[in-house]
Amino acid sequence: MSILVDESTRLIVQGITGREGTFHTEQMIEYGTNVVGGVTPGKGGQMICGVPVFNTVREAMEETQANASVLFVPAAFTKSGLMEAIQADVPLVVTIAEHVPVADMLDVYHAAKYKGLRVIGPNSFGVISPGKSKVGFMAHRMFKPGYVALMSRSATNCYETVLMMTQAGIGLSTCIGVGGDMIPGSSFVELLPLLQKDEETKVIVLIGEIGGDEEEKAAAYIKANVKKPVIACIAGKNAPKGRSMGHAGAIVGADGTGSAQNKEAALRDAGVLIADTTDDIVRILKTMNL
Repeated sequence: MSILVDESTRLIVQGITGREGTFHTEQMIEYGTNVVGGVTPGKGGQMICGVPVFNTVREAMEETQANASVLFVPAAFTKSGLMEAIQADVPLVVTIAEHVPVADMLDVYHAAKYKGLRVIGPNSFGVISPGKSKVGFMAHRMFKPGYVALMSRSATNCYETVLMMTQAGIGLSTCIGVGGDMIPGSSFVELLPLLQKDEETKVIVLIGEIGGDEEEKAAAYIKANVKKPVIACIAGKNAPKGRSMGHAGAIVGADGTGSAQNKEAALRDAGVLIADTTDDIVRILKTMNL
C-alpha cells in the first residue's frame, strides 16, 4: 500500500510536447508509471512517447479515464493549467514550476479545496511510491521500496536523505515533494492523515525549513493524532532574520516567527524525534530496525 500514486495511477502530462515534458514523460514511462496521455493546446492528435496528445484536460480525461495529472509548464502558465485540471475534476494534480505567483496559488488552493481535489506543489519534485509509480522528475534510481514515508519542502535535502537511506538499506513507502513556496497545494498537516492510515508506512520523516508555520501545525496534529514514530529535520538554522533564503516561503520574521528553533520546540513537544542534519535522520532510522 502507498498514498497518492501507485500501480493504479493513470497519468496525463500537461505540457507533454515541451522539452521537459517529453523528457520526463519518457523517464516516468521507463519507471513503469502508466502515462495514458498528454495535453498541449493546439497539438491534439499527435503521439508523443507512444501516448496520445489532447487539446484540453477535459478531453484527455474523457478519453483516457485518467486519475492524475502532472504539469511541466512555466510558472506564468501554471495557474491556467491547474485551473483547467481542477475544472476537469482531476483527483490529483502535481505541479513542478517554481516562482508561481502567490496570488495565483491562492486562487488555485481555494478552487481545489472547494471541489475536494488534491494539488501537490508548486516547486515540487513530485511524488514517488518506489517500485510502483512516480509522478515528477526525481532521480528514481536511488529510491528503494520500504516502510518509511518522507515529506519534504526541500528537494535537495530530500535527495541527500534518500540516497543515504538507500545506501543504508532503508527503503520508502512514499516520498512527497511538498514544495517550498508560501502557499503549497497540500501542506504537511493535510498529508499526515494519509500516512497515519497507510499500513505500509511504519515511520514518518518530515524535512521542513524555516519560514511559515506548516511545521508548527504539523506538530499540533502529530501530538493529537499520529501514533507512528515521526522524525523531523528543519533546514535553515543559521539563516539571518528577515531575509528569504532560496524558497519563497523560507523567511524568518524579525521576532523569530518561522525560525528553526521555534519549529523544533513545537515538534519536540509533540514527541517528534529531532534530527540536526540529514545524515542524523538516517542514524535515527538505523536504530529502528526497519
